[in-house]
Amino acid sequence: MSLHPTLQPYADAWTHSIEAISELVQPLVEADWNRRTPCPGWSVRDIVSHVIGLDCEMLGDPRPIHTLPRDLFHVTNDHQRYTEMQVDVRRHHTSPEMTSELEYTVIRRNRQLRNESRDPGTKVRGPLGTELTLEESMRSHAFNVWVHEQDLRAALGRPGNLDSPGAQVARDVLLAALPELVAEKADAPRSSAIVFDVHGPVEFLRTIRVDIQGRGTLETAPALGPAATFTLDWETYVRLACGRVTPEAVKDRVKAEGEPGLTGAILRNFTVTQ
Repeated sequence: MSLHPTLQPYADAWTHSIEAISELVQPLVEADWNRRTPCPGWSVRDIVSHVIGLDCEMLGDPRPIHTLPRDLFHVTNDHQRYTEMQVDVRRHHTSPEMTSELEYTVIRRNRQLRNESRDPGTKVRGPLGTELTLEESMRSHAFNVWVHEQDLRAALGRPGNLDSPGAQVARDVLLAALPELVAEKADAPRSSAIVFDVHGPVEFLRTIRVDIQGRGTLETAPALGPAATFTLDWETYVRLACGRVTPEAVKDRVKAEGEPGLTGAILRNFTVTQ
């Protein structure tokens, strides 16, 4: 294996999630492909199309030349239009066409990973012409594919893999977003601490400390007298952070202690990705 050790966890997480997705969709009948998922406007087929598209991007394939219909009301900005292209181009594909393309794409990606010898800092193409490092790209990809595995499980009533390698990557990606979320988006008070106590298949206790300049940092040390404390299970944390549910929809699963204005602002700004 020529893959850099830094990249191996992301390759392992992707492999675990993509194999789970293949296993989930292989036996589906045609009607199952049209089931709604937690992603607005997307069916099971659309999620799988998106995952195939993500891997085609990682392979460096040319993007499809396709004109989107005007009636896709869940598509409202350039990033969503960019993402929707790989989805809409497959909207009329049959179940065998979907599973065979997924299988072929996975074979190609496995070959690419076996031969991957680039340094983690190598610059690669990102969405909408952006540039990011190979490590950032593979981390983001492992995170996205695991989240979409969870979307499919929710749609098909097949829960699982909340503690898989992809879940560990997701934890780190979501925690990295907390300082900006708390300190900037939610405008938490300066010289304060906000505690997140998450239990379940993935457990952690983290503190966001906001300094006198209003900058947030992530710490593992518990805080005495925090301005707010959130206690919730891992699955709810993921669903909130990925914009799959509103705070109101899961208020019975989130224990928020502290000044209501602050806790409300944090929960309103909790979505990291959609």
